[in-house]
Amino acid sequence: MSADIPGLVETSTNVAIIRTEKNTITLTTSQRSSVASEILEILHTHYSVFSLGGAKATHTEGYPGWKPNLGSPILKNAKETYRSLYGKEPAVKAIHAGLECGIIGEKYPGMDMVSFGPTLEGVHSPDEKIYIDTVEKFWNFLLAILKHAN
Repeated sequence: MSADIPGLVETSTNVAIIRTEKNTITLTTSQRSSVASEILEILHTHYSVFSLGGAKATHTEGYPGWKPNLGSPILKNAKETYRSLYGKEPAVKAIHAGLECGIIGEKYPGMDMVSFGPTLEGVHSPDEKIYIDTVEKFWNFLLAILKHAN
């Protein structure tokens, strides 16, 4: 769990696929974390456990972590812009998922970023949907943030 954001899962592993064949069982897991070093730690832990059990362990490139910066200048700008547009405090949240910000942050360390968008539900599932009425709100918010950027 995150030490910075109460209730936020910081690092986890899930069993993604179990494949059984005649003399082989293949177990594929997926690691996620907002802290890049924690992803490496869990990979090493898995490797050690499986190796000690006599299994072959390998890994591929995963999704990089992106740790939220609650003191971010762009977050401050976004919050102020939201308040001025909608007359209320925004719900600032962190989620336990892979975000494009992790990929960008790896290429440009230290870049100040926020992630936001229209309201989605059931993402990456057959039940995925977007709330159409939130698209225009998102677009207007983005334009207003850009106008107020320093």
